[in-house]
Amino acid sequence: MPSVLICQAMLRRRPGRFRDVLVEAGFECIDPAPGLALTHEQLRELIPGADALVLGLERLTPDLFAIAPRLRVAARTGVGYDGVDLEAARTHGVVVTTTPGANHDSVAEHVFALLLALTREVIPNNAAIHAGGWVRRPGVPIRGKTLGLYGLGRIARAVAVRAKAFGMRILAHDLLPPAAGDSQLEIERVSPDELLAASDVVSLHVPLTEATQDLVDVGFLARMKPGAFLINTARGGMVVDADLRAALESGRLAGAGIDVFHQEPPPLDCPLRGAPNLILSPHVGGTDSGAVQDMAEAAAQCIVDLYRGRWPSACVVDESLREGWAW
Repeated sequence: MPSVLICQAMLRRRPGRFRDVLVEAGFECIDPAPGLALTHEQLRELIPGADALVLGLERLTPDLFAIAPRLRVAARTGVGYDGVDLEAARTHGVVVTTTPGANHDSVAEHVFALLLALTREVIPNNAAIHAGGWVRRPGVPIRGKTLGLYGLGRIARAVAVRAKAFGMRILAHDLLPPAAGDSQLEIERVSPDELLAASDVVSLHVPLTEATQDLVDVGFLARMKPGAFLINTARGGMVVDADLRAALESGRLAGAGIDVFHQEPPPLDCPLRGAPNLILSPHVGGTDSGAVQDMAEAAAQCIVDLYRGRWPSACVVDESLREGWAW
């Protein structure tokens, strides 16, 4: 009986349609104890006996592929796959899949949760009242403000839908051509410098690559409109933490909302801890209860499809494996 190692922390030892999909196809689900993302040491212990993985934030390095001779599929719950060494996966014939379309609305809602908490000072106001205070200050409106989407994929377009409802002007920078719905959302394509200079809010929506690693550095922040807000629900590696802290401490930025980090959880000496006007959340943007189940079922279906000889092209990261690949 083939086995699936359930790595995703939010799914371990929990019911869901994804389990039915796997069990009905003849798979045994292996569930480690609930907790955080599996460590490298835990994966080294568990991965040799797995035929497939349902991945959360785990990192798959070449040495792990080397000790997993049975592994055929690594199904990621989400759209990012920067934690997986694709060259090693290709070398060992492991198909890596993602779940596009399963959590973009969840992330978009979280973008606005962070933004509204910042502009309306929800957290300091709450803390002040709990402490016996009562300080009333006007918040910052977002209606009529300019939102800059750095990247314009499925998540960014979901953010744009909500931004339009709030009455915001929407700018975007992306190298891909415009999509059919962009004109209806009144999205204006601009250069990176134009976007940074004009946006009251900059929201990051590009994948983490060599080109975007440390993208938001002192130069990027200096080109942003003074008093702007930064939102990052994409990947922590795109932001230089010390530079962001300096921009917040100097008042160059009015605030920032960060859902993703270089290391998760961030270490105690992370420069973002304790920075002013900064709201942090533990990489939960794409994981509301509905999105988690949708992603889990989509990942499970990818595993079953591949097991049964069907190739889920829309979800496969590396199409070069298709020819000649078999379970």
